[in-house]
Amino acid sequence: MNILWEALRWLATPANWVGESGILARSAEHLGLTVLIVALATLVALPVGTWIGHTGRGRWLVGATGAARAVPTLGVLTLAGLWLGIGLAAPTLALLVLAVPPLLSATYSGIASTPRATVDAARAMGLTEPQILVGVEAPHAAGLVAAGLRSATLQVIATTTLAAYTANYGLGRFLYAGLKTRDYAEMIGGAIVVVALALLADAGLAAASRALRARTHSLPDAGDNSLKESL
Repeated sequence: MNILWEALRWLATPANWVGESGILARSAEHLGLTVLIVALATLVALPVGTWIGHTGRGRWLVGATGAARAVPTLGVLTLAGLWLGIGLAAPTLALLVLAVPPLLSATYSGIASTPRATVDAARAMGLTEPQILVGVEAPHAAGLVAAGLRSATLQVIATTTLAAYTANYGLGRFLYAGLKTRDYAEMIGGAIVVVALALLADAGLAAASRALRARTHSLPDAGDNSLKESL
């Protein structure tokens, strides 16, 4: 309890919040790297997952990337650090290995789970494959993709602390510096900030997900002529 109280006192000290190594600067670095990783993972996973879900080809890739989630991120970071050296390149690669699988799996599942009767009806009406993808499958998959994005973001926020292992970057510096100097107040205080960021990000993504579901129209029945009109 005394350690927790000391951590709260550390957080309440204004000097710990300012400067190049302050909490605000470290938080900005942490969030910036998180946004970069999630954006890169989305650029990779979204088109690949959409293609696999729409065509049914390459399903093995979803399972293979899912297996990568079992690989310890610290181990990947260590190997990447030995290969790429000190800096942000190694944690970027390691965090991508963590972020791509949930996004790829969610995108594939959302597209592939679109009712086949609806897709077949759209094809029978003469709609092109891009029209089916954009007008039928994408709206159906939106909820799952949003959930995958939320999951990936929270995992990356929590794991970005490892970036301090090979680079003087992010909130992980408080954890490593506190452990090294036995300043447990700094260590626990940094962990509290990471948890707070994760909770704020989760709340924001949950609100965005609800808004997305509200804006996504339910798909017409397979035999409904309004299907073609809606597309």
